[in-house]
Amino acid sequence: MIALIITAECIACWACEPICPNAAIRVKNEVFRIDKKSCTRCEGYGDLPQCVEICPVEGAIIDDEGTAMNPPGSLTGIPPREPLPA
Repeated sequence: MIALIITAECIACWACEPICPNAAIRVKNEVFRIDKKSCTRCEGYGDLPQCVEICPVEGAIIDDEGTAMNPPGSLTGIPPREPLPA
């Protein structure tokens, strides 16, 4: 199983670090990373990884394919804006 990735969208709110059951979230200089060796995607702890469940930022955690675990609009209910025509 491949670990999740915390992106630059992270606002360093510290919500995820204390709830990680595997202590896989590492913090250095307010930059949050998920240790690939420790992350199990919370297998056995619920339907979604705990960090994804608690994260208040859309797009801050992605899977190994680069797909946002909380995609735009998923937390706010507001659909993403379409780009303006050129």
